[in-house]
Amino acid sequence: MKPLAAIVAVSEMKPGRYPQYDGMEMYRQVLGQFLREWQIKPQDIQGLLSAPVGMAATQVDVFAHEKLAEELGLQPVFSEAINAGGGTYALMLIRAALAIGQGLCDSVLCLGAGRFPNVGSGISELMSKLISHPEFEYPYGTYIPPIFALAAVRHMHEFGTTREQLAQVAVSQRAWALRHPDALMAPQGPLSVEQVLSSRPIAYPFNLYDCSVPSEGGSAVLVVAPQIARRYHPNPCYLVGFGEKHTHASISQASSLTTLGSHDTAGRAYRMAGLGPQDMDFAQLYDSFSINPIIYAEDLGFCRKGEGGRFFEGGRTAPGGEFPVNTYGGLMSFGHVGDASGQTMIVEAARQLMGMAGERQLPKARTGIVHCYGGMMSEHATLILSNQS
Repeated sequence: MKPLAAIVAVSEMKPGRYPQYDGMEMYRQVLGQFLREWQIKPQDIQGLLSAPVGMAATQVDVFAHEKLAEELGLQPVFSEAINAGGGTYALMLIRAALAIGQGLCDSVLCLGAGRFPNVGSGISELMSKLISHPEFEYPYGTYIPPIFALAAVRHMHEFGTTREQLAQVAVSQRAWALRHPDALMAPQGPLSVEQVLSSRPIAYPFNLYDCSVPSEGGSAVLVVAPQIARRYHPNPCYLVGFGEKHTHASISQASSLTTLGSHDTAGRAYRMAGLGPQDMDFAQLYDSFSINPIIYAEDLGFCRKGEGGRFFEGGRTAPGGEFPVNTYGGLMSFGHVGDASGQTMIVEAARQLMGMAGERQLPKARTGIVHCYGGMMSEHATLILSNQS
């Protein structure tokens, strides 16, 4: 493994609802918390990456990175706004590593702040237009849950995956959330397969607890050159491999609903790191719906194609299981903080590898994998992170 960059500081807002803050103020709250928690000065930051403000809203500001730099008193030598939905923050880490590797800078602050829009007042129609092909999808009433339900039903048809197996994903992630002091669903207590199956139907085969929990929040991640990482933290988290692929825009144009771009991005990340699935101690898998971790467990090589449902049975990925997945509760129980959720997964992976995960700290956490996607399972990025330099 050759370290490409290092994460040395992470900070995260508690997921919830923040109606008192607009999009830019959410970013200011994230920055304020980060600077309070870490002995980092603005002059330590040479690069700045952010997402546009309001990525999932009617008013989008693509100049957030410029405004944030100005407010911090920075004149970055590397800065831009990036938008790839839930894949945005893995791409930020990749871009930061590439800039550092080319000597453009030696530190990049990656920022995310997101909110789930209220789907009333025409927002649902706007989002449907945004994610749908105008000719082949939108006229038929496409929307996000039914699109992901297509993948679930196809997986059930091809491989015999059951609703009970889908429910087990939610159950396992709730068990992890109970160990996270900020998890949105932790106060609701444990979840059972029976509770998932009896919850309110959303889009077959999904019930309410098969879906992520809409919320708001944000996070900050400081990425630096590997050779200076220990100036900031005695046990940095190193990026040692990554892969990226963009396969389609509209779900009707996807070549498969059960093998996604994650298959290729994982292969590239493993080759870059010189590692394989057997070397991973945990995985953080983007989970808008219960089908997603099942497909990604297959595509990332943790089980054979078609065996993802069985992979989650029996608490295998829950606390005390053989292979931890989404050790913070995932989008389904920690909270789906709008388009900033991809960075939540990176924050959790870094905390595990830096030994900062508190009650949910894994006894063995040397190398882990993060997979994020954006759009309708279209923009994929895989990261391999390690505390071994």
